Amino acid sequence: MPFNIAVLGAQWGDEGKGKIVDMLAPHVSAVARYQGGHNAGHTVYVQGRKFVLHLIPSGILHPGVTCVIGNGVVVDPEALFREVDELGRMGVAVDGRLRISEKAHVILPYHRELDVLSEARRGERKIGTTSRGIGPAYEDKIGRRGIRICDVLGDGDALAEAVRENVNARNRIIRESTLDWKPVYDDLVAFGERIRPWAADVSLLLAQMMHEGKSVMFEGAQATLLDIDHGTYPFVTSSNASVGGICTGLGVPPRAIGGVLGVAKAYTTRVGEGPLPTELDGPLADRLREGGQEYGASTGRPRRCGWFDAVVVRYSARINGLDALALTKLDVLDGLPEVPICTGYRVGGRTVTDFPADLRLLARAEPVYETMPGWTTPTKGVTRMEQLPPAARRYIERLEAASGVECALVSTGSDRAETIVRPGSVVARWFP
Repeated sequence: MPFNIAVLGAQWGDEGKGKIVDMLAPHVSAVARYQGGHNAGHTVYVQGRKFVLHLIPSGILHPGVTCVIGNGVVVDPEALFREVDELGRMGVAVDGRLRISEKAHVILPYHRELDVLSEARRGERKIGTTSRGIGPAYEDKIGRRGIRICDVLGDGDALAEAVRENVNARNRIIRESTLDWKPVYDDLVAFGERIRPWAADVSLLLAQMMHEGKSVMFEGAQATLLDIDHGTYPFVTSSNASVGGICTGLGVPPRAIGGVLGVAKAYTTRVGEGPLPTELDGPLADRLREGGQEYGASTGRPRRCGWFDAVVVRYSARINGLDALALTKLDVLDGLPEVPICTGYRVGGRTVTDFPADLRLLARAEPVYETMPGWTTPTKGVTRMEQLPPAARRYIERLEAASGVECALVSTGSDRAETIVRPGSVVARWFP
């Protein structure tokens, strides 16, 4: 029987999902991305080689794995082709293994312009987007004026009319310059010819694969706290990064999801604006940032860093029904004399242990810490639980108790080989 799992972020993104998906990909026949765009950055290290993936699922480095981009993803043609071409230069062929939903919406040049304009108009209330047109493309999708892959591959006259209407609408908003619709249309037609062999009904494709007994991994971009419905709104992405996005973003039923693996760092980071209760500044923040190379894979922006927030991970566990955690970057904490864990927040003179929806409360929240002893023996590259320093094992055990989720995988370095699979854990049972 096939066993399908979801791998998604349990914090604010950048948790190392790419490495975990890449590591588990040999156990499945397909890896399917269900939301987001090329604002995602999944970095995978294999034997010292660095691969940065944005749109293409992280299973692409395994020759026998089909990679699927779902209808819940918004696709920038230029970004897609850059990524395909770069993988080709690095010896990774995608032809015959890449499938893109014919229902996926396309990011066009005016989406990027509108993204920059929208962020600039917010002033001090800016979201901190990547300004890559993701949000405006989703706006057009919800506004029922978006252009899909199947539209690009279909009737030329209908496509020309849709492009012309959308460009005219852009020109009414951005009056400082005028965009000509015809080059946009011509580029789309050329894009369609290259993408045609990859376009597919991915819902049907995945259904057929599962009917044949093949397993699928559902890959999330961003993370739960950036989910449009369940994240720290409005400082969120424009799609459902949590588990519910799988069904709508790929056209699969809930019963297709056999297990859910959340990915969390041994500390906390986020990129962009919005509250971060455990955020550090000064030398400790610099220590985590430099030790973990906390710079965005897509933008290069420095990430804000803080201690592990168990309130956040408990919330993610509830939203997503997490069966287990993959804990990443434990080695970054090596050498610290003590390692705090946030177990609750003090808000208005009372202690809360559930994540608040109101960002005004979250912005005023003071973390309640429980401090654990640090360890001096390096964890870098350790692949067996018993080889970890006792203090590191106790830290992991306390994270499990505080978050309510088993740490089935523990990452001790950037390479896929630097990972502990805990014997008897959920993941060990999923993939014996």
